[in-house]
Amino acid sequence: MKTKNLINVFIIGFCLFVFIAGCAGTSHKEITGEYVDDSVITAKVKAQIFDDPMLKVLQINVETFKGEVQLSGFVNSAAASVRAVEVARSVNGVQSIKNSLIIKN
Repeated sequence: MKTKNLINVFIIGFCLFVFIAGCAGTSHKEITGEYVDDSVITAKVKAQIFDDPMLKVLQINVETFKGEVQLSGFVNSAAASVRAVEVARSVNGVQSIKNSLIIKN
């Protein structure tokens, strides 16, 4: 009976270890909490861009990974590109910004 209990405890412990280890993030993979935080940051940046009269929300794509926001797409001027970065930087939780916006001629 003790051997059976010991085996059960070992199996349960091993399963818990695998489950917890599988939830850990890496430099290329986010854990669940980070993914949710990044989704919130992305939504807030998109909302701020949408509310700004200088920017066109449909022309600017926003992606966030571990607090780094990447802006991509097209803007009409260099001033709009700078403004998009300023708007993104004003959002709480943004750690850095990668500006990949292209200025249309």
